[in-house]
Amino acid sequence: MQKSSYVILSYKIKHDYDIGESLKSYKYLLQKAIDIIWDNIEWVEKKQRKYYLIRSGKRSERKYYHVKRLIPIIPKSREFKRSLRNSLLKDWKYASHYVDSAIKTAYSILNSWRRNYIRGKRGRNKPVIKRKFVRVKETLYIYRKDKIRITVKPREFYLEFDLSKTWFRKRVNNCELGELILKENELIITFRKKLSERKSLERIGWELNKCSMDGFSPKYGWIKIDLRYLYHIHRVHEIRRKKAQSKASKKTPLKSIVLKHGKRERNRANDFIHKLTTKLARKFPNTEHGFENLEKQGMYNKRKKHNRDISKQNWKQIIQYMSYKSKVKLVNPKNTSSTCPLCGGRLLKLRKGQVVKCKKCGLTLDRQLCGAINIYLKMRGFPPSPSIFYRAVIKKMIPLWKMQIFYRGGSGVTPIGDKGDDMPPMNPRGGLSPMKPKGLIDQRLPMSMKVYQT
Repeated sequence: MQKSSYVILSYKIKHDYDIGESLKSYKYLLQKAIDIIWDNIEWVEKKQRKYYLIRSGKRSERKYYHVKRLIPIIPKSREFKRSLRNSLLKDWKYASHYVDSAIKTAYSILNSWRRNYIRGKRGRNKPVIKRKFVRVKETLYIYRKDKIRITVKPREFYLEFDLSKTWFRKRVNNCELGELILKENELIITFRKKLSERKSLERIGWELNKCSMDGFSPKYGWIKIDLRYLYHIHRVHEIRRKKAQSKASKKTPLKSIVLKHGKRERNRANDFIHKLTTKLARKFPNTEHGFENLEKQGMYNKRKKHNRDISKQNWKQIIQYMSYKSKVKLVNPKNTSSTCPLCGGRLLKLRKGQVVKCKKCGLTLDRQLCGAINIYLKMRGFPPSPSIFYRAVIKKMIPLWKMQIFYRGGSGVTPIGDKGDDMPPMNPRGGLSPMKPKGLIDQRLPMSMKVYQT
């Protein structure tokens, strides 16, 4: 996700300028640009290969078929963009660079719509602008001596912002000012900080679950983060919103209370995730974090409770916030929790799915740890094999295990053939398990979060 060598920082500043008319004009300008581009889209008929599953017992077979589908081709020629700019400049009374900003934003919106349309997540519906905002290009402002001056009308109307007394001034020293987003009551400022080019020394594979976030790295072992408080935030506001909706159906003025609960829920969840990702970026510096490229659309089924639990998850948001605080790599989520990292065989679920056991080699692991190890191996580009599992996982974990054996007074993993306890090996609940979590840090994380390590 993070291909550039920059870290992006964003902050907000409140203002009391009367810019409602200019924001409204920019909104109409942006919608007009989208309308003109939409009317010139060429729809080309192409064949796409799809399949459906035929199940016979435990086996399933794919049957492929072809369908014809209309694919949009967005016009991007120089002649078209020049004519688009000239048509938008007519009757435009503000700085002409806002027209260039509107064209760039319109193409960004339509390209995003096209990607989702090809994936089947959008229909043939034209995007509509609902919010008032302006993306201020670097040619529309001047930044000197901790002051920003934004041009609205050349030689007539300017907006000035003083950053010398802001709380984040020390954080953005030696940073470049990026694009600005101007809203009715606030200005969003982005800064770019160049990173020194260096190779990531460590990699951590993260398994995102309903109430926990499990990571694996040979250096740190099994890292377990408690996310129950994040789920608790969504659950509490769901109950409160349900009560408010039952009252709002009878009294129209109470609808604002329902919207208030939704906004409060988003703010609390965003605050939690920001603090969590910041703590991880500081605790594991110079580290590449691997996540599954999860899509919620393919996880829904006919069970209402399951669908509501999936909709409460913030997996994409955690990855997004982590991507501009540290280096992130996405891997294919297919079979990460059902493939044995030792031999590649299929895993059986034991103890209500908390423990998995390989049919082929008999390896027994915690399900979430198994997923984290598979994600780590996919990050490194390693296929499942005994030799790779020993070199990439077991061999590097031996110093951690010896340290645990020393602190336990000599207890540890029993040799092959000997008898230990009845708990499966590498199970966090086993007393002699080498993968039992231990406290990772002494500092308290915000919102009662806990981090563990092997």
